[in-house]
Amino acid sequence: MIPVAPPRFPPQNYLNRELCLLAFNRRVLAQAADERIPLLERLRFLSIVSSNLDEFFEIRVSGLKEQIRSQMSLATIDGKTAQETFRLVAAETHAIVEEQYALLNEVILPALAQEGIRFFPRAAWNEAQREWIRNFFQREMVPVLTPIGLDPSHPFPRVLNKSLNFAVELEGKDAFGRSSKIAIVQAPRVLPRVIQLPEELAGCAYGFVFLSSILHEFVNELFVGMSVLGCYQFRATRNSDLFVDEEEITNLRTKLQGELPQRHFGDAVRLEVANNCSPPITDFLLAQFGLQEVDLYRVNGPVNLVRLMQVPDRVDRPDMKFSSFLPGIPKNLGKGSNIFASIRRGDILLHHPYQSFVPVIDLLSQAAVDPSVVAIKMTVYRTGTDSVLMESLIRAAQNGKAVTVVVELMARFDEEANIGWATKLEQVGAHVVYGVVGYKVHAKALLIVRREDGQLRHYAHLGTGNYHPRTARLYSDFGLLTANEELTHDVSEVFKQLTGLGKARTLRHLWQAPFTLQPNIVAAIQAETEAAKRGEKAHIIAKMNSLVEREVIQALYDASQAGVTVELIVRGICMLRPGVPGLSENIHVCSVIGRFLEHHRVFYFYAGGQELVYLSSADWMERNFFRRIELAFPMLDPKLKKRVINEGLKPYLQDNQLNWDMDGNGHYQRRRKPRSKPHNAQGELMLLLGG
Repeated sequence: MIPVAPPRFPPQNYLNRELCLLAFNRRVLAQAADERIPLLERLRFLSIVSSNLDEFFEIRVSGLKEQIRSQMSLATIDGKTAQETFRLVAAETHAIVEEQYALLNEVILPALAQEGIRFFPRAAWNEAQREWIRNFFQREMVPVLTPIGLDPSHPFPRVLNKSLNFAVELEGKDAFGRSSKIAIVQAPRVLPRVIQLPEELAGCAYGFVFLSSILHEFVNELFVGMSVLGCYQFRATRNSDLFVDEEEITNLRTKLQGELPQRHFGDAVRLEVANNCSPPITDFLLAQFGLQEVDLYRVNGPVNLVRLMQVPDRVDRPDMKFSSFLPGIPKNLGKGSNIFASIRRGDILLHHPYQSFVPVIDLLSQAAVDPSVVAIKMTVYRTGTDSVLMESLIRAAQNGKAVTVVVELMARFDEEANIGWATKLEQVGAHVVYGVVGYKVHAKALLIVRREDGQLRHYAHLGTGNYHPRTARLYSDFGLLTANEELTHDVSEVFKQLTGLGKARTLRHLWQAPFTLQPNIVAAIQAETEAAKRGEKAHIIAKMNSLVEREVIQALYDASQAGVTVELIVRGICMLRPGVPGLSENIHVCSVIGRFLEHHRVFYFYAGGQELVYLSSADWMERNFFRRIELAFPMLDPKLKKRVINEGLKPYLQDNQLNWDMDGNGHYQRRRKPRSKPHNAQGELMLLLGG
């Protein structure tokens, strides 16, 4: 259960969660504006902002609207009601979107054009280009387009979440004598949103045309004999948070399969339209989606910038992208080595993406065909629709191994992929379970049981990130390969909890949510606080994605007031106010935004010189502590502990290229130290660990 005790500090000592998340997106937007970053990567960052905002509206804004609709007036710990938060969020998101499109139109597109990468508006087409584009329209678009004239027989269509649509103003009558004034044209998702022109027609190396421009130009050909007065692109974002009452169902997978299609048709929470959309059409669309003026976003360009993310991949200009990088392989895992023998010789730490994820793939691949392996157990949260790891599990089951997979069906936006893998695994005889009712299984754990010299030996992998080879090239994460008997015993106990029934047993080393993780973190903070009160050295360093949970925040405030040095590296949401006199003057918060997504969670406590270091799958949030099954695992090997400190903490604290410092009001300033030695955490780790 989530603690219900009232906070010991007043609301003004906490920042608003939603505004913190938008502040993170401002830092991502700053990457798109940063001239030090290659131009095509800046375009990619611009698209990432749109992708992040999509999810923000689908989940967070939709949640606020639900609270407002149900007249829930309860304030969160920062003292703001849902209504107050929504007003602030709406103002900030409108400002971010306006800056985003200004950056696209005034900076990035002109700079790309100078490099021979042009996006051609309709007014710039010459006759040859227009003829080629018209042929494309007739050949590729017309056969899949279905214009819908609105009349009593054709009501406003069901518009898919985040789909591209066009509202067309018409005049005149059709062949049946109908005089509909409005038609809707939905662009099927099979159509590309960005079309590349042949180089000889473009007159430059890379020429692109937006799908929206093509339809605007030739939409009249869909309404023969009628006059088109206007054509306006629009896009609706809907509530995409699935609700499944797990206590009322007998088969979670079956219920979820029934709910997934409805995600595309949840309540609308945002309407995006082109800035030339006429007021009557705008009012009409708002009414159709049940939205207000505050929910309307007029944009100067395509309504879906996420689709621009594909452009850098289609442009062969290495000089305009991040330099290629080859992850390293630890020396004790050389090519062709027996991975089990390597792990037996000592724990192995992998630091992704600077070190390759291949050893994890090899571990599971070797286990699948190794006659000595008798059992494999694994948690799956996000792994993708095409996963070599899942194929290895299938092969292991086919080879007669006892394969148990804990699949989290409620992994947001990955539900469909996980259902697919669960089905395939069951078909080959694997034991598939869906965790524990009411708790998401977010822990990253793999356990392999191998018969050696007549006895069973356990091998484990524990990680801070998902079993996802693609994101392992983009996200910073730690993974531990171990045959330590006490650690693997703990992992075995966790799997027993997930698949069976019974009381939770005491674990020797692992901290586990929802049982011991949060209490142990609070206790470790309090131990530093007591040490500081005794006049001893006390130091806390923590790196994570989000800091939200109030009891931990309160413990950190207490630590600061006792004189503990607290350094927090928080990528996204941080509801704690650092540097406030009398409250948190000994707490410093920074955020590193760079080429790779900072994802690992590292917790350091000085502990009287013992230096406790834990890695975890969990952020310091209520959901991770109390509504998920999470693990934090210690660095028992002194050399690996030192590595985590030197690779996962110190470079980020020293960074003065990618770092943003947070003040007590939740504002961030890019760290600038022109007279000091430049430190780029990600760049230094690439040099240190890369292949």
